[in-house]
Amino acid sequence: MSFFDEVYQITSRIPYGCVASYGQIARAAGRPRASRIVGCALHANPMEGVIPCHRVVNRNGRLAPEFVFGGLDAQRRLLENEGVIVVDGHVDMEKYRCEL
Repeated sequence: MSFFDEVYQITSRIPYGCVASYGQIARAAGRPRASRIVGCALHANPMEGVIPCHRVVNRNGRLAPEFVFGGLDAQRRLLENEGVIVVDGHVDMEKYRCEL
């Protein structure tokens, strides 16, 4: 399985209404220093709407400024539709982070 495929598999396990960081996904894939590559993989997400890349934020809860599937507002809307509160482009990682 390629690293990108592993990223997609892990991302697909993020529950509705929760978020994970790029670093969490990298660690879950066994490559703890590959958070930027996780971002590249999600940017190339081949199954928009199936792989919930909108549930991935940075370690501080900041949304992706270059969210590929409609921009920052689209990511915010998708998260808010799941009950995740977004304030000034950030989510509360203590409240919404899931464990992978």
